[in-house]
Amino acid sequence: MTEPAIRYRLIKKEKHTGARLGELVTPHGTFPTPMFMPVGTLATVKTLAPEELKEMGAGVILSNTYHLWLRPGEDIVAEAGGLHKFMNWDQPILTDSGGFQVFSLADMRNIVEEGVHFKNHLNGSKMFLSPEKAIDIQNKLGSDIMMSFDECPPFDESYDYVKKSVERTSRWAARGLEAHANPDRQGLFGIIQGAGFEDLRKQSAQDLISMDFPGYSIGGLSVGEPKSEMNRVLEFTTPWIPENKPRYLMGVGAADSLIDGVIRGVDMFDCVLPTRIARNGTCMTSKGRLVVKNAQFARDFRPIDENCDCYTCKNYSRAYIRHLIKCDETFGMRLTSYHNVYFLLNLMKQVRQAIMDDNLLEFRQHFIEEYGFNKENAKNF
Repeated sequence: MTEPAIRYRLIKKEKHTGARLGELVTPHGTFPTPMFMPVGTLATVKTLAPEELKEMGAGVILSNTYHLWLRPGEDIVAEAGGLHKFMNWDQPILTDSGGFQVFSLADMRNIVEEGVHFKNHLNGSKMFLSPEKAIDIQNKLGSDIMMSFDECPPFDESYDYVKKSVERTSRWAARGLEAHANPDRQGLFGIIQGAGFEDLRKQSAQDLISMDFPGYSIGGLSVGEPKSEMNRVLEFTTPWIPENKPRYLMGVGAADSLIDGVIRGVDMFDCVLPTRIARNGTCMTSKGRLVVKNAQFARDFRPIDENCDCYTCKNYSRAYIRHLIKCDETFGMRLTSYHNVYFLLNLMKQVRQAIMDDNLLEFRQHFIEEYGFNKENAKNF
């Protein structure tokens, strides 16, 4: 029996919540959990160098199968020696399956049992993605953690549709597992779907757990539903996932949602939010959202966040960064992106310490008060 490619080690459970401190061992190193994963859609976290991500403590980054399949193509990445060599990143990489992009970006989707026919969002050419193809692409990319191909129906879809979708996602997961060529080098996660229906989430979880994936993702959340709904689904979903397997909540990057996910037993998160909003001058700070391009900061020579010790905050003022963003200077986008990614990675570091100290609920309360989430018209994400 070969060693699994990835192994989760539970270090400690928080006494008052479902939160857990752990680590995930992968072929390219071990990272602590809970962890936020910056997203490098096209094999780059937009505007940031791999060295910068390492110095701010990014233990793992994410790349997108769909986008890399279209450009430059998985064969070119494979020729380069895989994604790690291609992008000069020697730490863990997680790839998604392409499913979410097919269901959110592509046109003219036609879902059949074999897979999905669609027109790609770049040039409209007809394409087909199946569970086997999604796994084959990820095998060629060489990521440490791969995702099963799943259907991601809208959260408000009908019960009957979601039931059929969950059953198809389970069949697709089994086909992907069968097609996986490198189980000793790449860990494949199953993705639990089921929208907001408890019995369908349970069915999805049980189907996938019976296949014994090395980890499990919770999909179909953070797609426009209220945060209270997301928390409700997490509360009944995470307890079904075996304790010795990592739990990954897909597409979540707002600070309060990260803390609330951890409280409900989630280990891993990803989102484009910190870099996407940074490029138009929106910053995450310990006191709430700050839109640095606004006129009120033209003569503000304080750092973006006076409680932050990142490179940006130690060296540059709001006034200077506002000037750069207003002039469309790339360096401005780099500075805000650096700060936002650092902010979330540092938040998760504080969360890990709070789990260690068994005071995560107090930490959350203090964070929410400082951030201003509990005020009227809170500047939320």
